[in-house]
Formats: sequence, C-alpha cells, structure tokens
Amino acid sequence: MTELKFANIIVDISLEKLDKTFQYKVPEALRERLTPGMQVVVPFGNRTLTGYVLELTDESEFDETKTKEILGISEKSVPIESQLISLAAWMKDTYGCTMNQALKTVLPTKTRVKARSPRVAQTELPAKTTEPVRLNEAQAQAVEGICASYPKPALLFGVTGSGKTEVYMELIARMQRAGKQTILLIPEISLTYQNLRRFYQRFGDRVSVVNSRLSAGEKYQHFEQARRGEIDVMIGPRSALFTPFPNLGLIIMDEEHEGAYRSETAPRYLASEVALERARLAGAGVVFGSATPSLETYTKAIGGIYGLFTLPARAKAGSLLPVVSIVDLREELREGNKSIFSRKLSALMEDRLKKKEQVMLFLNRRGYAGFLSCRSCGIAIKCPHCDVALTSHKNGALVCHYCGHTEPMPDRCPSCGSPYIAGFGIGTQKVETMVKKRFPEARTLRMDLDTTGRKDSHSKLLSAFADGEADILIGTQMIVKGHDFPKVTLMGVLAADLSLYSNDFRAVERTFQLLTQAAGRAGRGADAGEVVIQTYSPDNYGIKAAARQDYPGFYAQEMLYRKLLSYPPAGAMLSVLVTSSKEEAAQAEAEEIARDIKEHFPDVAVIGPSDAGISRIQDIYRKMIYLKHPRRERLLEVRRREEASHGIQVQMDLL
Repeated sequence: MTELKFANIIVDISLEKLDKTFQYKVPEALRERLTPGMQVVVPFGNRTLTGYVLELTDESEFDETKTKEILGISEKSVPIESQLISLAAWMKDTYGCTMNQALKTVLPTKTRVKARSPRVAQTELPAKTTEPVRLNEAQAQAVEGICASYPKPALLFGVTGSGKTEVYMELIARMQRAGKQTILLIPEISLTYQNLRRFYQRFGDRVSVVNSRLSAGEKYQHFEQARRGEIDVMIGPRSALFTPFPNLGLIIMDEEHEGAYRSETAPRYLASEVALERARLAGAGVVFGSATPSLETYTKAIGGIYGLFTLPARAKAGSLLPVVSIVDLREELREGNKSIFSRKLSALMEDRLKKKEQVMLFLNRRGYAGFLSCRSCGIAIKCPHCDVALTSHKNGALVCHYCGHTEPMPDRCPSCGSPYIAGFGIGTQKVETMVKKRFPEARTLRMDLDTTGRKDSHSKLLSAFADGEADILIGTQMIVKGHDFPKVTLMGVLAADLSLYSNDFRAVERTFQLLTQAAGRAGRGADAGEVVIQTYSPDNYGIKAAARQDYPGFYAQEMLYRKLLSYPPAGAMLSVLVTSSKEEAAQAEAEEIARDIKEHFPDVAVIGPSDAGISRIQDIYRKMIYLKHPRRERLLEVRRREEASHGIQVQMDLL
C-alpha cells in the first residue's frame, strides 16, 4: 500500500487573499490519523496558522527537503466533515468561486460563541404527539415508490393542497427508524414557523431550524446538535444544506422551483444542484417537491433521470381545486372601470365579507422591470429578436438587455394606435389604501418587505390572519407560498402582467408558477374557493394554463419556446457580467472577451455585449454577454478559460 506522505492544505479561510493550496509533509506519527477535512496547525512563514486538509498524496510537488511538516491536528477546533470539504471543492469548480468562498459557505461556525435560545421556543409549539401520519392512497403510493427507488432522486409532483408535507413526514420517520437524518429545505423564512409547528407535533425536539435571522451563536448551537446526533431533522433555507449530519439519509427540497434557492453572492450556487452533490457524497436520496416544478426538474423526471411520483388531488376530504376566472382589464377600461378592482372581483369581495369569510389579494410584483404596455389592447412592447419585454429607461429609450436592441419610446401603441400606453406598476401600500376606501368596514393586513422587517413579524402577521383578526390579507409573493388558511375562499390576483413581461426568458414560467400557487390558497377548507386573475393579457398561454391548473399543458407550450431559442433546459446558457468604474473599460473588456470566445470556442453562440438590465450601480458600469451551447460542460470550459485570463472583475453564471 502506497504511503501518503504529503498533504495539500488550504490555510485559514479568514485570510481572504490566500486562495491556493500549500503542500506539507505528514509526520509519521500522524499518517494513520490524518484524513481529508481535518483542521491542522502548520508553519506559514514566521507564523503558525490553522488550515484544512484537502487531500493526501504520495507525490511531492516541490523539493522534499524544503517542504515543511504539519505541526499537529487542531484538537480544539470545530471538527470538519470531509464530505463538506469535498463539496466545497466541487462548488469552486462548478460555480467559479474561490476556495475560500466555498469553504466559508459550507463549513459551520468556526469560533465558539455563546449560544442563545432558539427564535421559536419549544414552549410556543404543541406538545409532541406519537400518532402516525395517516396517508391516503396516492400519498402512500408516493412514499413506497420513493423508498423503492432510493437513493435515486425523485420529484413529488402534487397539486396545491395535495398533502406533500404528509409524504415528507413519513419519509423522515422512515429515515429516523433507519438511524439516518434528514435536511428539509424551504424557500422562505416566512414558512419556517408554520413548518416547525407541524414537524414538532410529529418529531418533538428531534427537529431544529436554521435561517438567516439566527445569530452566530444560535446557528452554532443547532449545527452542534446535528453533529452530535441530538436531532434528526434540520429545517431551513438553502444554508441548511450544509448541516453537518453524521449520517445524512435524505434531502427534501420543498417548492423546488423557487428563485430563493439560487444564491445571489459568491458562490452563486443553485441549491438543487448542491443538494444532489451533497447527497451523492453521503449516499443519500433527494426528493424535490412542487405543484409547479421548474422546467429543468420536470424534464429530468419525465426523462427518467429522476423518479416521478404524483399527487393529483387535494388531500382534505371534500376540498376541491378552486374555480378560476380570468378578467380582461382591457374590457374593464372600455366599460369605464378605472379601479384596480374589476367588477367581478369587487362583487365577490363584498359577498365574502358579508359571509364573514376571508380574502387574499396578491400583487404579482416578482420580476417587475419597468415594462410598457397598452391599456387598450394589452400588448407589451417586446424585443423583435428575443421575445422578452423591452425595459424602459429614464432617457426615453426602450432597451433589450439580451441582445442590445434599442428603440425610442412610442407615443402611441404600435399595435392598435391607442395613446393609452404607459409604464406598468402599483404598490401594496396603494392597494391597501384603495381597499380601505372601497371596503371601509373590512379589517386589513399588509404583508410585504416593509411590514416584515422586524423579528418574528412573519409569524405574527400570519398567525393574526389565521386567527381571524383580519378579513383581507394584501401582499406580494410571500403570501402565496405554502400557507394554509381554511377560511380563505377568495384570492384576487390584481395584475398578473407585472411579472409576465419582465426581461427574463423565464418570465412566463415564473408567472405561471406564482398564479398557480396563488390560486392554491383558496378553498383549502370545507368551503369552496374562487380565484380572480386580472390581466391585460387574458390569452397568454401561461395565464390560461394557471387558470386551468394545467402544468403538463403549460410545460408542452413553454418547451416549444425554449427549444426554438435554445434556452434552458433545451440548451445550456451562461451569462457573463463585466464591470468597471469606467464605461469605456467595461465595454472594451467585454468586447475582448466576446472576441476571445468566438476565436477559441467557435461552436458557442455569443450574444452581446450590451448593457446589463441595470447598466450602472454605484457608479460601476455593467456589460452583459450571453453564451449558448447544447452542452453545459462546454460552457464550463469557456468560463474556466475566461476567468483565468481576465483581470477585470468578471462574473459568470449558469442560467
């Protein structure tokens, strides 16, 4: 057996500029003890530093006589899982970040700090019950199918209200009986309290939670509980992926389609991809759950890469999917109604308030990017080359941020000639004011970034509405994700167009997802539900499919569009963002990158450069290039070459 006499080590990640490995000799006394992932003490210049062992090798990279020895294993440090070190290396290679950035993302809190009490105290939650989960036939079939194909990744595709959570709990219970732990990912902090209540009822104090609002001490406490095997379930957003469970058996990713699962800071990772790699390293399974799965996930499911298990009906006896109506706001305008409430929605709100039932009003602001639309015919001004909405700029120009196409702001609609053309936008505060004016007797709550900034504000607002302290809940997308309010019998979507015409090729997909999720909030109790979708684009296939709750129909139509333009998942796409304090420098560097790619990768389609969606932030100019190729691996080759050869700040992301 070859003796591994050398260790490649990255020094303490607090030293930002040291993003490379250094080789040290492994003393004979440590050769049987040392493993990848361990924290060690090493000489570094005239100092002594800690570092992490990335790999052990029998090959010397330098003159062996000049190679220094490891001084010892850092016994008092937080122990580091070798799996997490391997995961960091994979993230560095996949997402183009530094090793330091990857390690800081995946490793638990390094310094011991005083732990505080959890944000959600055990005393606030029900006492544990040992009553088993009662599954209906579809849920039981899904559980058995997922277990039979374990550890193959699986998609649990269930309509809103179909009982995906009950399936999750049964899968967790089976993992628990097998001595394995589960990570349950949720997309938003607003769901944490609601999920905790249900899981504490089933698993008691074997459940813990992490989120961005925890202090360093609180996160350290929860991760230490996981490391010691004191808990079996960790619930949280994408950062929960890095929980140091010693025997991880399952990762569940609820609402897997949500944009919150993509990190906006380096490493700019996608949680679904990291979950698959974490599971592979641990020999664990992954379950993706959604009523509106991303096209990427559904494509893999129907292609057999993932298992596909469906829940086609609502779980609660007598609960049916709501009746959905599409209201044409162009017709409302022609009939003289200039209110944000259509006549149908206004009448239904009045009816529900008389019956003492609850109403939710959803303002679909996701992806809003200052597009222009005609109030007479409903058309949005779109790029003739890219099929995305043009973005209005303060200088009066309309710009496509995919190909750079520019045209002047029209004074009349180019389709019907109407002068009623303007930017589209409205806020939740304005909606609340209008609701109070139209229905002065109604008690209202507003849930948006302004009202949820304080500690526990999410749970307090949701609890107040659940307890009947308000008749109408007004909010952005945070009110439509996973909440279960039995008294809600009416959901009003005030302006579906706000996300439909963003400058993003996924705009229709995200609109479909939001509208389907919104519709799913109504009629979850004994009373029938109704949904009103107000739009200037009633014939859009995404809106029509959402009204029918028809995911397969939407998928078929959307994939035709993706294949036509080679957008993911029909092809791979990479965005290149070049920034500089001088616009000329950013443009010149972007043009140089584009030329270099065309020369060395002639099979890769290069679009741009053009101004980014926001062309300047804090006096930093931003230029975009988009690359397309059928194979993702080819674009990774491009990124590695370009990031290695360009000194100006370049950010490359797989879309």
